[in-house]
Amino acid sequence: MMRVMLVDPQRLFREGLKALISAETDMRVVKEVSNCNDAVDCVSETHPSVILMDIWMPGLSSLEATIRMLQLRPETKVLFLTDVVDADFLVEGMRVGARGYALKDIGADELSNAIREVSRGEHYFSSEMLSLFVDGFRALVGATPVVTSLGTLTGREREVLKMLAEGESVKDIAALLALSVKTVEAHKFNMMRKLKIHNRAHLVQYAIENKVIRLKRTLELEVVRTA
Repeated sequence: MMRVMLVDPQRLFREGLKALISAETDMRVVKEVSNCNDAVDCVSETHPSVILMDIWMPGLSSLEATIRMLQLRPETKVLFLTDVVDADFLVEGMRVGARGYALKDIGADELSNAIREVSRGEHYFSSEMLSLFVDGFRALVGATPVVTSLGTLTGREREVLKMLAEGESVKDIAALLALSVKTVEAHKFNMMRKLKIHNRAHLVQYAIENKVIRLKRTLELEVVRTA
């Protein structure tokens, strides 16, 4: 059962979210607060799996709150839920450890799936935010050549890179390598940080371009999975 905390200054919006989440069989709201100070104060005792938080909050900023809450409870995942499309905040949010950024016009089913994704340790971004990622990447490539090297990765990080690019989940990688899920998550985070990669699509592209995996092998695996 996923435990969800709601952090939003608007009471009516929180009540709507609570009703939506309560309709799901695999998640429930364990706490709702109107500011980040209260969120930080209660995160240790409420043990949320996922925190849904607006980016514009009274008092303590949502970025600072994210840092503090993840220090207190590293296994908790933060998903920003806002009505503001902001590229700078997107980058800063990911830098401090948030797992996603969704807009408040999201559909009920999509929001539920977003909560599930970040709860599993994946990232979630609304289509508008993904467009910002792509535009920012294109601008960066056009302005300055970006050089990343496999030489910055440890042997274990290379293994994780290859297996992720081939479609294995973090849980499956942990089982195959006889590691804990948390250890694999740490390798995944360090590897993606070093390579400046933020999602699985870019990871697969990087792995193919750098001959970590073969395109033919990737297609074969997709065929097997969809058969």
